[in-house]
Formats: sequence, C-alpha cells, structure tokens
Amino acid sequence: MTDAPHGRSAAYTILTTGYVGSTGPGVAATVSYVADAGRHVVFDPGMVASREHILGPLRELGLGPEDITDVVLSHHHPDNTMNVGLFPQALVHDHKVEYRGDQWRNRDAEGYELTASLRLIRTPGHSSEDITLLAGTERGVVAFAGDLWWHAEGPAEDPVAPDRAVLSASRLRVLAAADLIVPGHGAPFTAGDSTPR
Repeated sequence: MTDAPHGRSAAYTILTTGYVGSTGPGVAATVSYVADAGRHVVFDPGMVASREHILGPLRELGLGPEDITDVVLSHHHPDNTMNVGLFPQALVHDHKVEYRGDQWRNRDAEGYELTASLRLIRTPGHSSEDITLLAGTERGVVAFAGDLWWHAEGPAEDPVAPDRAVLSASRLRVLAAADLIVPGHGAPFTAGDSTPR
C-alpha cells in the first residue's frame, strides 16, 4: 500500500449520496466531508437537487461554508464541481494547481499531502485530469475516487473514458490502496470480485 497515507486520524461524512441515469432522476454528485488535523475538506461539491443537500449536513456537523479550509475536485466536469463557489475561503485543489481567491500555485497532485492522513494521487481514466483523495482513518483507507467508478457497479465500460487501459490502471491502483471506495455518483462500497477494473 505505498500510495496509502501514513496517518490514520482522518474522519469523514458523506454529505449527500449521488446518482446518475437509472439510479436517480437526473445526475447528482456524491459530496463528502473529510476532517483531519484542523483541515475541513469538501470533496467534489458538484450537482445536487438543492444546495441544502450539502449545506444542511455540514450544519448538522456544526460547520458553515466559512469553516471549510479545502475543496478537492476529482476532475473538472460540472457535475462534480458545480457548487465549489459555496466555499469562498477554501483552498481549492485539482490535478495540478491550488486556487484561492484570485491566486493560484502550481503543484502536481501526485503524492501531495494535505495532512499525514490525507494524500492526493493522480488517477486518470474518466478524464485525463482525475485525482483521488486517499484518507487514512481508524478503520482503514478511504478512497474518494470521483468518477473512476460512478457507483459500485461501475460502469464497467465508462462511455466518456478516453482510454480504457488508463482507466483500468487507475482503478487497480486505487483498489490496491483502499479499503473503501467513495464513487462519484453512488454510495461507498467495498470492492469485491464483481467490481469493475
């Protein structure tokens, strides 16, 4: 598990479970909150039926938009990024840059550590810019994998993936590091024999 973060102090909450196509009425992102070492991270604040599906669960955790220190975007498709503006004070992370206000800093996401328990890795496949957030928790490593998987069933053949071999390699990399996967548009799942690779 060389990709896995060394720390195991992160905690997470699924703010809203997404859906796509036959699993829901339209498209909504799975939006997650991850906390560690004073960092309050929202992963993929994308399309949802109402912004209250993001802000309400954060409020239940005692947090407002101003408390979010970081936003991680798995990739730049609107269904995963639509609500990034809800967190104007956050440092926004993507595959190659950190953004805040009118400033940015170039840095590669590969191996970048937000904390000892939160690491970004490049996992292209659904798009060329995909990244995964690996969170070391007490119960193991959780991979916030964006659209490497839309949901537990895949899709096995991602219709927008530019290169199936690249997608497969990234899926295998995440499976080797993670105990639990949070997909882009579904509930968290533990990989099994039927998990698309």
